Amino acid sequence: MTLPTLGILRSLPAVDRSDLLAESVAVALAGWEHERSVAVVEIDPALADTAALTEAYSLPITASANCVVVAGRRGGEERIAACVVRADTRADVNNVVKRALDVRKASFLSTERAVDETGMEYGGITPLGLPESWRLLVSAEAADIDVAIIGSGVRRSKLLLPGSLLPELPRAEVIPQLALR
Repeated sequence: MTLPTLGILRSLPAVDRSDLLAESVAVALAGWEHERSVAVVEIDPALADTAALTEAYSLPITASANCVVVAGRRGGEERIAACVVRADTRADVNNVVKRALDVRKASFLSTERAVDETGMEYGGITPLGLPESWRLLVSAEAADIDVAIIGSGVRRSKLLLPGSLLPELPRAEVIPQLALR
């Protein structure tokens, strides 16, 4: 099995470098059937945000997939979803996500709460290792990325994997028109 690579980033087997992953990410990865198809790359934590990362490492913006967390309420019940979209798009929170969650209003979860509930660092939140009760919505554009760059749960590294594996993540649902340009 060949590890995914991208640009000048040095790929290492993610399952062998749990020191570069949030604990929940390492646990989820270790139990996933595609664990050997995921690489981790160490980066400068100051460059964890997508724009800084792509510029510093000369990477195409279309290789990055961002994970945003959205919540809404229906009948007193809170419904939360992590949405994975290609970095040159944004999640259609006001229409598609709202309908998928079947809520009247959907909004981004506060940074503090997202960090607290995932056990991940801001700038590193990823679709691997999310709370079991959360839905995982994936855009078709993210799933079409040849080698996708996603968070690792920490700011000092990123994961590389074939975008085609994003729909294979536990609880993943590919949602048509999730991403807006």
